[in-house]
Amino acid sequence: MRLNVLILMLVSIAPPAMAESANIHHDIIIRNGLIYDGSGKPAYAGEIAIDGDRISYAGPHAPGAGRLEVDAHGKAVSPGFINMLAHPEESLLVDKRALSDITQGVTLEVMGEDSMGPLTPAMKAEMKSHEGDIHYDIDWTTLGEYLERLQSKGIAPNVAAFVGAGTVRINVLGEDNVQPTPAQLLQMRGLVHQAMEEGALGVTTALIYNPNTYAKTPELIALASESARCGGMYIAHMRSEGDRIVEAVQETIDIAKGSGAPAEIYHLKVAGRVNWSKLDAVINQVQAARAAGTRITADMYLYTAGATGLDVSMPAWVQEGGLDKWIARLKDPAIRARVLAEMRDPSPTWENLLQRAGAKGALLLEFKNPALKPLTGKTLDEVATMRGVSPEEAAMQLVVEDGSRVGVAYFLMSEDNVRREVALSWVSFGSDASAPAPEGVFLLSNEHPRAYGNFVRVLAKYVRDDKVISLEEAVRKLSALPAQNLSLKDRGMLRKGYFADVVIFDPRTVQDHATYEHPHQLSTGVDEVWINGIQALHNGNATGLPSGRFVRGRAWRGAPGGGCRAGSQQWTWSK
Repeated sequence: MRLNVLILMLVSIAPPAMAESANIHHDIIIRNGLIYDGSGKPAYAGEIAIDGDRISYAGPHAPGAGRLEVDAHGKAVSPGFINMLAHPEESLLVDKRALSDITQGVTLEVMGEDSMGPLTPAMKAEMKSHEGDIHYDIDWTTLGEYLERLQSKGIAPNVAAFVGAGTVRINVLGEDNVQPTPAQLLQMRGLVHQAMEEGALGVTTALIYNPNTYAKTPELIALASESARCGGMYIAHMRSEGDRIVEAVQETIDIAKGSGAPAEIYHLKVAGRVNWSKLDAVINQVQAARAAGTRITADMYLYTAGATGLDVSMPAWVQEGGLDKWIARLKDPAIRARVLAEMRDPSPTWENLLQRAGAKGALLLEFKNPALKPLTGKTLDEVATMRGVSPEEAAMQLVVEDGSRVGVAYFLMSEDNVRREVALSWVSFGSDASAPAPEGVFLLSNEHPRAYGNFVRVLAKYVRDDKVISLEEAVRKLSALPAQNLSLKDRGMLRKGYFADVVIFDPRTVQDHATYEHPHQLSTGVDEVWINGIQALHNGNATGLPSGRFVRGRAWRGAPGGGCRAGSQQWTWSK
């Protein structure tokens, strides 16, 4: 396999200029490109030289020759793109290529919301019992061990992760609606500390889901404070993105202030037509906090539908204790009647996305039960009509029959708001999706099109077609901005000494193709991708080479002077 890839590369890449071996100065030189270096400054005609895993030259003309020389034909040459909210936790265990993202120029997958460690034996058993189409061995315990396992598999993309506040909570408290004692909170802080020294980038949470939703603000400040003294940030799917979004943004700001950590809002959006006008207030909140010195940023995906499960259509109390207890309660007619009434409450106390999207706006994407897979691609309204029941009743039936939360896309957002969010200088991009391929096990379920198109969609729709932002600004928001927010050293820019995460794409032809009806379609127009100096994509095709690494945070104890030391960490960021 590797020999075939190398032969292909030698045939397809222009050979070095005729020169004595003494004149060969670099492993690779990319010539005749238009360099978008990630700074946001105007592009320039220039060349990039790579030696080993680093960029050794970035400028108008690289000296000498390269063992391999690549003619970029006037195409764009940029830093690799950073997926600020990636969910390839399971997909990378069965397909190391991350094909949907590599073909978009993504070179770093940043995992969050929850995490793959630290795990107890009970948590491992729970994960194993609820596996869907993808099956794998859980032969790790800590988050660091999981990421090291990915690296040892020879994955294509770089990977990094936040430690989940919810994961830590389950580890210590289980999945019930309880509050930690001082001793338990100290234990939770210890698990965060351990994850940070293993290389985590900070603390993450997703506050609309159980049991994360049970965490009160002081608990989150405590965990974020532990992360902060290790140089980490706090990054969150907020408690509300709709009815109470203003309050949720304020909580995020309060956690940043209370902990001293930089904060980031996951997938910035305003959900539900009745809430769309709140975007002005949200933007003003964030910009006022930034002007006052609070380090807060956001990321987003570029679609008017989100994707999650039927759990967000039901109240938290019925889900307390985990999936099995949730399903058991839904089998009780009395409880079912109570849940039905709360699902129809026009002013719910929880984030009811089904109510905001409507049954016609709830597209079914993923089932575990083979008998239900024919319903994939139908709306909840269609299934309810087929079954002769209400949409709420159909939702409860599907959870019970599938033994899962069921994957759903909810159409909630305004395209006008999406365009405004894209233009915000402090917003980067994340797919909030796995990294599948249009083949094999991945075809057993539908994906949200963001898995295959989110990053190229920035370049095709919002730069080239709609002209919402310039190409220079798009590249900055895809690379340098997230790298800076994450305090990643030597990544996110095309500069001498930086890691050689490099992308060549054609701004004139780059295009996303995935749709809700036909999601398993790779984007096109990204031709070449190097990750740590190793070619991961050539002529639009994955090489299969082991180019990816575990990218660790600043407290990693394996680094010189690593470890968490109170008051020792500093952040770099941009207003």
